[in-house]
Amino acid sequence: MSETELYAKVTAQGDKIRELKAAKAEKDAIMAEVNALKQLKLQYKQATGQEYVPAGTVKKEKPKQEQKGPNAEKAAKKEAQKLAKKAKAEAHKNKEQKNAPVENKSQQKQAVVDDGSDCAEGKYGKLPMINSAVLFDRDLVNVADLGAKCAGREVWLRARVHNLRIQSAKLGFIVLRQQQSSIQCVLAADGKTCSKQMIEYVNTINRESLVDIKAVVKKSPEAIKSCSQQDVELHVTEIWVVSAAIPNLPLQIDDAQRSEADAVKEGLASVGQDVRLNNRILDLRTATSQAVFRLQGGVCALFRESLSDAGFVELMFPKIIPAASEGGSNVFKLNYFKRSAYLAQSPQLYKQMAIAADFEKVFSVGPVFRAEDSNTHRHLCEFVGLDMEMAFRYHYHEVVKQIGSTFIDIFRGLRDQYSKEIETVYKQFPNSEFEFCDPPLILNFSEGVKMLQESGIDQGEYDDLSTPNEKALGKLVKAKYHTDFYIMDKYPLEIRPFYTMPDPANPKLSNSYDMFMRGEEILSGAQRIHDSEFLAERIAHKGVDIAEVQDYVDAFKYGCPPHAGGGIGLERVTMLYLGLSNIRSSSLFPRDPKRCTP
Repeated sequence: MSETELYAKVTAQGDKIRELKAAKAEKDAIMAEVNALKQLKLQYKQATGQEYVPAGTVKKEKPKQEQKGPNAEKAAKKEAQKLAKKAKAEAHKNKEQKNAPVENKSQQKQAVVDDGSDCAEGKYGKLPMINSAVLFDRDLVNVADLGAKCAGREVWLRARVHNLRIQSAKLGFIVLRQQQSSIQCVLAADGKTCSKQMIEYVNTINRESLVDIKAVVKKSPEAIKSCSQQDVELHVTEIWVVSAAIPNLPLQIDDAQRSEADAVKEGLASVGQDVRLNNRILDLRTATSQAVFRLQGGVCALFRESLSDAGFVELMFPKIIPAASEGGSNVFKLNYFKRSAYLAQSPQLYKQMAIAADFEKVFSVGPVFRAEDSNTHRHLCEFVGLDMEMAFRYHYHEVVKQIGSTFIDIFRGLRDQYSKEIETVYKQFPNSEFEFCDPPLILNFSEGVKMLQESGIDQGEYDDLSTPNEKALGKLVKAKYHTDFYIMDKYPLEIRPFYTMPDPANPKLSNSYDMFMRGEEILSGAQRIHDSEFLAERIAHKGVDIAEVQDYVDAFKYGCPPHAGGGIGLERVTMLYLGLSNIRSSSLFPRDPKRCTP
């Protein structure tokens, strides 16, 4: 916005206020417009360096009245004596200064700073509330983009006050934080751009307040190890509080992003899980949390990219359904216009219907609900499901290979595109780098059972793997094959859902598979039964009321291609890729049996 346009806006806003006052408008309405006027005037001053003065305003000086009468001559004589005395004193002062030793530059600068004037007046303070009264044209830089190449540039930026350290009345330091990035700012009272009054004001700003800073980028004399931008610092010339934080925070960001090892070693505080989750907004500001959820966004993006490149179509499936998705009791029941409905445990049945409708290759990203009273490190009542389904030609391994390839695309993309985020997380939660092989390792269930039994672990041939056995097998696979990701095929039929296709060579097994990361399951999938009559038989065998899934069964009466697929838990993939100890660290606002807030 040009200076002329801004001037016109201030003038128009003033006219508007006068009209409201003349109309005797409500006080609140008038004050709202007054606040907008203050903001416009401040923006005008920042843009032009001058105060706004209404057109036609002339500063008038009160004329001195000429004395008349008998005392006029006496007053004139007295005034002349006063001027002569002042001139004599000035001459004496000049003579003393001429004979005095010359001060060095720093002493001269000090004299300027200490004269009590405020050279930075109008360049610091609290901005009026930004209520979109004016569209202000100003480029704000990102902290992450500031480096040695920017030295000498004058920049504006908006960031949070992470730390504040005032060393004296004339010197202070601020660490500003912007997502994962941080930079040191210097305030040095020089009598030109920064004053003691500015530093005194800055000392009143609370941590976590949002500020606008105008500063000159300068190379740092030594590496600033406490900041992400280590080779430069900002020399502040203006600072404005955009949004102030309260003085007493329920947790400190430094404490929340400190590793347990450092906390013990240095005898400093760390923050427990419940405190984090109860104050999630602050906890999500830490560099670690920022990194976790940016990487999690990357998992979604890479999942979509990999499947889209392979010809898949993204579809959106309903989350309110007439019957339990998988025939179980772990569902959230709700009242749906005087009849019962449920929150979807999985988009499974609808993915299959989409295949029957000739979409051939489909995927979906959306919430999944499980009413499981499980208070473990890896279970949630609501999570994000990354689901896919695919028609195949002759063998379900066509789908297994596609899913395996998608995982490899995700792992490779995370490694190559999110190295900064991974490094940030490992600073607080140290772990080994995630390993994978291409193509991925595929083991039969029987091979996994044999590995466990040979290591002395009790595992039945047709029993499902317990959580401890899954973890033990993950360690055995890592030691033997040097991979944190693997696929296990041919699970026992009796431990799989009703829609799973039996193995034609062994009726005790099935055409089903699970996939694992660091010894924990992250996907369960299978070839689905696509024949309606055989599906009805399996439903009866599992003891499911066919009336509850009749629409699903009917979808296969009109001819359906053979197909398979699987579902991935986004939060679990994030947790295990980074080696986090609890899934709540990778869920933005976790929902479990004990938590439904914030």
